[in-house]
Amino acid sequence: MTANRRSRNITEGVARAPNRSMYYAMGYRSTDFANPMIGIANGHSTITPCNSGLQPLADAAVDAIRAAGGNPQTFGTPTISDGMSMGTEGMKYSLISREVIADCVETAVQGQWMDGVLVLGGCDKNMPGGMIGILRCNVPAIYVYGGTIKPGHWKGKDLTVVSVFEAVGEFSRGRMSSEDFDGIEKNAVPGTGSCGGMFTANTMSSSFEALGMSLLGSSTMANPDTEKLVSTAESARVLVQAVRNNLRPRDIVTRESIENAVTLIMATGGSTNAVLHFLAIAHAADVNWTIDDFERVRTRVPVICDLKPSGQYVATDLHAAGGIPQVLKLLLDAGLIHGECMTITGRTLGEELAAWPSAPRADQNVILPLDRAIYEQGHLAILKGNLSPEGSVAKITGLKNPVITGPARVFDDEQSAMTAIMENRINAGDVLVLRYLGPKGAPGMPEMLAPTSAIIGAGLGESVALITDGRFSGGTWGMVVGHVAPEAAAGGNIAMIHEGDSITVDAHQLLLQLNIDEAELARRRAAWQPPAPRYSRGVLAKFAKLASSASKGAVTDLFE
Repeated sequence: MTANRRSRNITEGVARAPNRSMYYAMGYRSTDFANPMIGIANGHSTITPCNSGLQPLADAAVDAIRAAGGNPQTFGTPTISDGMSMGTEGMKYSLISREVIADCVETAVQGQWMDGVLVLGGCDKNMPGGMIGILRCNVPAIYVYGGTIKPGHWKGKDLTVVSVFEAVGEFSRGRMSSEDFDGIEKNAVPGTGSCGGMFTANTMSSSFEALGMSLLGSSTMANPDTEKLVSTAESARVLVQAVRNNLRPRDIVTRESIENAVTLIMATGGSTNAVLHFLAIAHAADVNWTIDDFERVRTRVPVICDLKPSGQYVATDLHAAGGIPQVLKLLLDAGLIHGECMTITGRTLGEELAAWPSAPRADQNVILPLDRAIYEQGHLAILKGNLSPEGSVAKITGLKNPVITGPARVFDDEQSAMTAIMENRINAGDVLVLRYLGPKGAPGMPEMLAPTSAIIGAGLGESVALITDGRFSGGTWGMVVGHVAPEAAAGGNIAMIHEGDSITVDAHQLLLQLNIDEAELARRRAAWQPPAPRYSRGVLAKFAKLASSASKGAVTDLFE
């Protein structure tokens, strides 16, 4: 029995009249109450180009739901633009917005007893936030990604928003002219849609195809293109049918389908943030999935897509080459994904992929066959050691030698680290430590795109490591290790590092190690005092109080 059917049953008799009167005020007729109530969680916003092109898609969903015999009910969800808030205090709200979006979806769907929900989003946290809300509600649902942006161009080079951040480092070191700096800044983001590389937004949207919760081929479409409108309308029709069939998210999101999603992320070179978000998604689905499962999948899945940030191409190139369905078909034929998993269409993933060719087209170099993989194993490694006994996340591809032992350069905030980089006080061989930036410490686990891009722009990407209990942008590459857990604010050993200590980052041995003896580490721990909370009111304070460790997804409803 769907939620709305239950609602209609309990409002029989005297209670039914005021219940229906509210609907009559919005133009409903008595015959409409036989049709399902379908929510549209609309992330449209004029704050960011990622979301400013969503309203036409929401309108197309409304029309398609109505034509399919449903009653569309729209409500809003917020968004934070990571690209705009990066390097500022506002970045602390980014991960928190994931939880706020999930709460919005859960509150509206459950509070209004909707029979199904279509979640429409663009920027990074829209996807995991919407999916967490979907799984909490467990009414039939589909995710519609607003679409990627098209690449910007300057002097014959394709650009993304990350190009601007890296240009800052180059310009500050005298390696770029003012003309090129201004040209990149003004041309990197040419219109609507989410960041164009295999950064966090495109990583999460692509993984939702593999998860079975979005239509195949939909995640790499560009927002301005007509096919995105057509796909949105088809998604709405598929959702109405799923409501009639009572096909629910937890029928689709299982341990096996999450493994499919993570496999796809490894094969495409996706964002480190996917680790955090799929831990949270698994928690919402009540699926047993741990940080160690990512490492298990990594060792058996090759990287077969040459995509930015460490590769050459962007999401529109991937779409033209066959998109996520082509990648999934290669993985299916190699026995690397579970073809029996159910999808929102009511067909299995294997059935959905049956029409796709078993080899990528020969006229493109975006998707490679497995025997020509760019890397034999996946790129998102889980590093452990005395600095991260619960695990940390490193993106290890694109580096000539992902091993470094060097002196710690310790910073308790992002701004002081950024100043040191811009003033040329960071040298080859250094290991930057940015701490008190975890879920509780920052709070909100901000992304470190500004310092990592400045390092790349300064030409130090291969020779300087950066470790943090914060996060990285999906656009980050280089010798970086994030999500260090336990975090500094919780008394993790990252809080015990002193300036000049020797630290080893070794992706080959999956090791993150502070090279001091246990007696000295114990002495420092005994002397350590937890810092006072940085906020005492509002959502930042609430998140700091409730957030779990990053190794558990930094969720706010893990009560043990």
